[in-house]
Amino acid sequence: MASETPQRNIVIIGGGIIGCTTAYFLTRHPSYSPQRHNITILESQSIASGASGKAGGLLALWAYPSNIVPLSYKLHAELAKEHDGANRWGYRAVHCGSLSARGRLHEPTDTKGGEAAEGKGEEWQKLPKTDPNAKAKMAAKGIPKDLDWFDADAVTGYSEMGDPRTTAQVHPYLFTTSMADLAVEAGAKVILGSATAIDYTGPHGVKAVTYEDKETKKIHTLPASDVILAAGPWTSHIFPEAPIDAMRAHSVVVQADVSPYAIFSEIDLPRDFGRKGGGDVRVRRHGKTVSPEMYARPDGTVYACGEGDHLVPLPKSSDLVQCDPDRCQDIIDYVSSISTPLRQGAILARQACYLPSVSTGGGPLIGETGIRGLLLATGHTCWGIQNSCATGKLMSEFVFEGKAKSANVASLDPRRFL
Repeated sequence: MASETPQRNIVIIGGGIIGCTTAYFLTRHPSYSPQRHNITILESQSIASGASGKAGGLLALWAYPSNIVPLSYKLHAELAKEHDGANRWGYRAVHCGSLSARGRLHEPTDTKGGEAAEGKGEEWQKLPKTDPNAKAKMAAKGIPKDLDWFDADAVTGYSEMGDPRTTAQVHPYLFTTSMADLAVEAGAKVILGSATAIDYTGPHGVKAVTYEDKETKKIHTLPASDVILAAGPWTSHIFPEAPIDAMRAHSVVVQADVSPYAIFSEIDLPRDFGRKGGGDVRVRRHGKTVSPEMYARPDGTVYACGEGDHLVPLPKSSDLVQCDPDRCQDIIDYVSSISTPLRQGAILARQACYLPSVSTGGGPLIGETGIRGLLLATGHTCWGIQNSCATGKLMSEFVFEGKAKSANVASLDPRRFL
């Protein structure tokens, strides 16, 4: 893969954050020539239509895996400086903290009723993002004065997880679409269509990618010398050998102009916690603890997400993802129970997406597959935005130099997992 050929056709399957940053860094590699290298992002729906457009956007030096996090965090800062990321995609350094609180029952924030068994949430899984050391520190209150968007009588503890030297944020949708736009400006192109097969038969490896055009539904073939499979949770739909699982996650966006903090919460709910609406009483999680995450954004909104679930299998494409309104209402009720601004703010979005993970543990998968010309860049869990820049940079090195040079990713080699 390191040897140069007169013409190379590089196809990136997936228009999420990993695919788009890969396209960006390919077009910035010293060996890239728009006359000799055709770079195509093949996306089934639209750029950032999956988790990349519905994520929280937290960047943290304590994220994982540790072999690519520092590189990616540094590249995020450099890209923001080079391309005015503060204005273009909401890049900024932020404080990050772990907050414990006791939720309180308030008047309903939504009039949608509905029955939900108390045990429904048992199948949810906490997203693996919280700093494990933060919980132990939570006993010391020391709540910052500018963290004033939580009700004082609800908060029971706070500990710092990161400061503006170690944590930052971006708006994921704006960052992803900006990476795609910058790649296109440098010579890449975007095709909207669903990959149906990768032709890698014979001794020479990858030869082509077939896809169904989104609009015409006609089948086309793209010649390919290199294929980078960056389809997130849909990776195994295209390449069944890839051990990729998918977990659904819900989130909401609330209109609330508050101080710049990323908050990981532990909220103890009262035994009578519930919501009245439509003549029904919906009571969930009596006396349990819930852990929504809340990220204040510079556009005057707060993004809040809940736990993940495997209740609904991954659909064929991102436009078919089912959003459970009860799950979203749970998040709204939980954050409303400890924050007046969030309780009073308008709900701008209720949404769901699927996060990719490596079914055998570890990962993400970054590198060669053993099939000549076929590379994997997937399985990033909830740290896809954080680790996107390092992944894109490394993939450009795999394509143009035959190996990763900016970080040691031997532990992430897909051939260890396939």
